Formats: sequence, structure tokens, C-alpha cells
Amino acid sequence: MSLLSLSTLSTVLLPAVSCSSSSSSLQIRPRKIATRIQASAFCSTYLASGSNPNVVVTRERGKNGKLINSLAKHGIDCLELPLIQHKQLPDYDRLPSVLSDTAFDWIVITSPEAGLVFLDAWKAAGSPKVKVGVVGAGTASVFTEVLRSSKQYLDVAFAPSKATGKVLASELPKLENRRCTVLYPASSKASGEIEEGLVNRGFDVTRLNTYTTTPVDLVDQGVLERALSTPVVSVASPSAIRAWVSLIPKSQKWSNSVACIGETTALAAKNLGLQNVYFPTNPGLEGWVNSILEALQVHERFQKV
Repeated sequence: MSLLSLSTLSTVLLPAVSCSSSSSSLQIRPRKIATRIQASAFCSTYLASGSNPNVVVTRERGKNGKLINSLAKHGIDCLELPLIQHKQLPDYDRLPSVLSDTAFDWIVITSPEAGLVFLDAWKAAGSPKVKVGVVGAGTASVFTEVLRSSKQYLDVAFAPSKATGKVLASELPKLENRRCTVLYPASSKASGEIEEGLVNRGFDVTRLNTYTTTPVDLVDQGVLERALSTPVVSVASPSAIRAWVSLIPKSQKWSNSVACIGETTALAAKNLGLQNVYFPTNPGLEGWVNSILEALQVHERFQKV
């Protein structure tokens, strides 16, 4: 059975949600479905029932604004609980000189944070002409502001048909008649899937581990207690979901929902034993918001049962 199917039979009675880009609201019908990863299709409106369910937003402080503002348009209040922090690694300092000294056929960027790190180095290198491949719309969005003024130097020229590293590695265009070079600046925690896939296709890949993610040093216990009781926790990376699970008291059976930015994070949540996991088929802010809205709607349906 496909991981991306919206439902599958189980002994647990849950409300199934179907969504349509042509409708103005979510359509709900009762169906037996498993408590498992559920891919969210496009849903345009969340049907609030007089109250504003809380959603926990977990990116670094200062990076949750777009999500908070998008959810506020649906009347949803957020609780901010940063779970991870980014730390620079030695390759961060090397990146500007690598960009200055070497021309690459492709720069491959696979997360918004990697994109921000790259842009800082690219500017420090004097904004050389580069061609960028991104994993999806969420990552591409960090280049929007730069492209308005520097499009002739920075060309976001490729995104795969599905926003995963495996598909990116299989679809990145390659010049067959000569050596094709790729610079891959990434988190040290990113898997080797992309460079392995590219190397197997004959690309010459230079990977730089420019940063890493670690759990935050201190979590406010009062905020954590509130977060544990909210219906939905939103997460944007496998590191964030691991940090969240580590904070759940061993004595507590936490069974609320997790809304993930994409499939990779959702798979990490499933592997950690979480059951009510939602993610968009098309990663990005809009899809992420729709997954959160779907999770909240299912929660409200159960509250009424």
C-alpha cells in the first residue's frame, strides 16, 4: 500500500478527510482509517467551530513568523516553543572561498536553512554567477528576495517532480558530454542519499557540511506543559521531531497530532512511533498550513464524538 494514500482500514474509527482545490471547505465523511502518516491534499479553508485551537510552532525563535501569520488568517492561535538551534561548522567559513575559486555546474540546496547559509556565503564571495537546484518550493522561497535584484547572477533553474532528495538526485539535469560538477552545502545531519545518487549517475559532487542542528539548551517547563496539551505540534525537520519526542515525559502517553512540513520529516515522526502524523503532498508553507488545518479539523471532530 502506498505511503501517500489518505486512508487504510483499521480497527480504530477515525473521521476521514477529503480535500479539493475546487471546493471552499473540507469535506468529512466517517471511515475506518489507520492512525498513520496521512498525506494532505490541497484544502482551502479550515471550518472553525467558534474556538481557535492552539498549534505549537517549533522553529528557531524569529523563524516562525510566516507560519504564525498564515495560521492567524484562519483564526488560529500559536504557541511558540523553539526546539532546535543551528550551529555553524568549519565548512561554513570555507564556503565563500570555494564559491569564489571554483565554478560548478550546479549548486544543490535541500532545505531553507541550507539556502540561507548559502546566500550569506554567496554574497561574501561577491555574488558569482551560479545555477541552483532546489528540493522544493519551500527551499526555493528563500531565494525570492535575492532573485528580484540578482537574477542575472543567481539562477534557480531546477526543482524535482517530487520534493525529496532521492528524486532530486535522479532528475537533476546532467551534461552527458563532459564532467558535470555539483556543490552540495548541507547540514552535517543530512543523509548521504543525494550525493550517492548523483555520484552513481556520474556527477562529481563536493559536499560541505556548513552547519548542524542541536536541541535547544533550555526549554521553559511552563510552555512545554502547555505544548503537551495542544492538539497539533508543527515541525519542519527530523531534528525538530526528535527533539520533541525527547521532551515528552516517559510517564505520559502523548497521542496528539504532528503536522510536518514534508514527507522526510513525516517519515522520521513515524519511525519514532508517532501515529497521528500529517504532511503535504507538495511541501511548502501553503501545504504545511493545510496539513495543520486538516489535523485541527480531525481533532475537533473527535472532541464532538
